[in-house]
Amino acid sequence: MKVVTWNVNSLRARIERVLEFLEVHSPDALLLQETKCSPEQFPAEELEAAGYEAVHHSGGRWAGVAVLAPKGHGLKEAKIGLDGEASPDQARWVEADIESLGVRVASVYVVNGQELGSEPFAQKLQFLSAMADRAEELADMPLVVGGDMNVAPLDLDVYDPSKFEGATHVTEEERAGLRAVAERGGLVDAYRQLHPDEQGFTWWDYRGGSFHRGFGLRIDLLLVSESLSGEITSCGIDRDFRKGTKPSDHVPLIVELNR
Repeated sequence: MKVVTWNVNSLRARIERVLEFLEVHSPDALLLQETKCSPEQFPAEELEAAGYEAVHHSGGRWAGVAVLAPKGHGLKEAKIGLDGEASPDQARWVEADIESLGVRVASVYVVNGQELGSEPFAQKLQFLSAMADRAEELADMPLVVGGDMNVAPLDLDVYDPSKFEGATHVTEEERAGLRAVAERGGLVDAYRQLHPDEQGFTWWDYRGGSFHRGFGLRIDLLLVSESLSGEITSCGIDRDFRKGTKPSDHVPLIVELNR
């Protein structure tokens, strides 16, 4: 089983790259974030022509999340949005069951937070708390939660922690919120399980040649139920999709399980 999370930074702008990815990797589930389209604009027909169906939570110009699976795999919408999140209209969480795999997956785009002490930062902590509540509700089923967490879990996940002093993405409040999601949901960080000492960045700023200079962050995660963690055989990124025509500033993160 191959599950992928990818913040595409506008699905309409990068539909050709997404179709290319589907052809190259043939994932069993592709979790997308920042689709940035209204429900009417979601490219369901193009994806269907590529052999995939989708469940999506689309909110227009900002945010937006989706789950894609091959047609015939029994993709069923399970839940849209989180109870207790500050702005449900921002379209940041969608769950789906994939019946052929016997797994529930969730695609999430955590609030950015902007700056410490701001209202968006408070909303980010509230969103992480709502995620933890939901993860605990789902703790008894096989589950993969993937997405752009907008939190670097450790200093190891930051190219230079000194550059982020007094900034979001690295505070103890954010990290504690993310840890609570994993702990209460019985989830493990698939990449860290296999690569305890490697940085494994998933995002690089478009500016200043950050990608080529290695100035990145690991903020995209795949959190896997402990019951599935023994089945993980590989977890890593595909750097090629941060290159070429119209790349997102994030790369796909791919986990494979012997399931």
